[in-house]
Amino acid sequence: MARAEKLTIADICEDLGISRSTFYDWRQKGRAPRCMRLPNGDLRVRRADYDRWLTSLEDLTG
Repeated sequence: MARAEKLTIADICEDLGISRSTFYDWRQKGRAPRCMRLPNGDLRVRRADYDRWLTSLEDLTG
């Protein structure tokens, strides 16, 4: 069984063109994708969770 790809915060920020501080601000406000905290304290985002989060942001009215 293949393990799901896990993205770093740097990966997410680069993809979205945002700063780390913006990501952490969104996270504090509950607007960031779902994260997991590793035993060393680092955060990771599963690719599937990131893709779902991006889909949830689509503007279906425009």
